[in-house]
Amino acid sequence: MTTSNYTGVSHTVFHLLGIPGLKNKHMWISIPFFISYVSALLGNSLLIFIILTRPSLHEPMYLFLCMLAGADIVLSTCTVPQALAIFWFHAGEISLDCCIAQLFFTHSTFISESGILLVMALDRYIAICYPLRYTTILTQALIGKIGVAIFLRSYGIMSPIIFLLKRLTFCKSDILPNTACKHIVLAHVSCDDIRVNIWYGFFVLMSTVILDVVLIFVSYVLILRAVFHIPSRDARHKALNTCGSHVCVIILFYGPGIFTTLIQRFGRHISPHIHVLVADICILAPPMLNPIIYGIKTKQIRDQVVHLLFTKQK
Repeated sequence: MTTSNYTGVSHTVFHLLGIPGLKNKHMWISIPFFISYVSALLGNSLLIFIILTRPSLHEPMYLFLCMLAGADIVLSTCTVPQALAIFWFHAGEISLDCCIAQLFFTHSTFISESGILLVMALDRYIAICYPLRYTTILTQALIGKIGVAIFLRSYGIMSPIIFLLKRLTFCKSDILPNTACKHIVLAHVSCDDIRVNIWYGFFVLMSTVILDVVLIFVSYVLILRAVFHIPSRDARHKALNTCGSHVCVIILFYGPGIFTTLIQRFGRHISPHIHVLVADICILAPPMLNPIIYGIKTKQIRDQVVHLLFTKQK
């Protein structure tokens, strides 16, 4: 497709519509958005505070959980305030540079979370398969290097997206039918050939999220094989219980994303507002529910939360 069919004017300011077709219900839709955002901020901030201030929780599993909580806060903050501004104040105007920055940090943080979930699976593998060497393998220095590697991978692999978008001429429309900027949504309003953007987006997906899912699956196959070779029934139950919260978070994180991908691929007859709402669930649900899942299923964190919130009141 060439620019000859269009005006040749490249838009530098865009208008986010929010949820197309549901503009008259934006105020009601904003309620779960606001509740989820406040819950995500409070829950993840509390989780980070407890882990960093309690020496008993300075173990690899909890340090990785601290990274996940930090990524959850960034992921929510990249998108939800923009959506609330649209719902409450009809403030959907956004410049091209801000739009690219938003999608860059949103996608990068999503990839970071995927990487953190992968290393948390490897952490459980080492803890169950090599318990005597656990602390000597996962030292704090190595955990720091892993954190840096996750950061470099996610932001490094997304950097070319900036240049792939900046080269485009956005002369189709200045309307983006979404609550936030996304790579393909923005690319589709260009009147240039976007095949490079599509293929690079596919490469990013395959080399990060899909690869992480495969490695997590392999880790849990090895974990289950090791667990069922443990002779003691109580020891097997304890080993599986330590993985329970992580498995719930994995399902919560990847489940909506897989569902969204299937809808986009096979649900072209589905209303646009369904596509947007399902995509938003991927951003809203994990940051809000992750602290609750770990707070309920992890005794050490649950005890520290109870001690922090209720002991001082006595």
